[in-house]
Amino acid sequence: MSFRRNLSNLFNYTQMIEFTEGIYTFYVYILTNKRKTVLYTGVTNDLRRRLYDHCKKINPNSFTARYNVEYLIYYEKFGWIQQAIEQEKEIKNYSRSKKLELIRHLNPNMDFLNYLFKNIV
Repeated sequence: MSFRRNLSNLFNYTQMIEFTEGIYTFYVYILTNKRKTVLYTGVTNDLRRRLYDHCKKINPNSFTARYNVEYLIYYEKFGWIQQAIEQEKEIKNYSRSKKLELIRHLNPNMDFLNYLFKNIV
């Protein structure tokens, strides 16, 4: 009987984790270049810092540095890293047209959104 009670408690605990928000914030984001011809999808727990890294070309050999990809046009927030990574993988498998459809659903003019994450000093 105690085994069943423990199993029941474990099941309830697992359900609780699955349906609660995480205590951290993770972002899936899409960047583009100035002419909006290149799309890059990434995941981070600090979007402000990642945008800074992309803009300053911290890694000069990276895809984003080589193609001048530094303009934020889409982002989503998640409470769990697993959800964010899953969404990033899904978006990376989208065709270009499906990515553009996703972006335009929330950002119809594909405006640059970097200003939302600028450092306020």
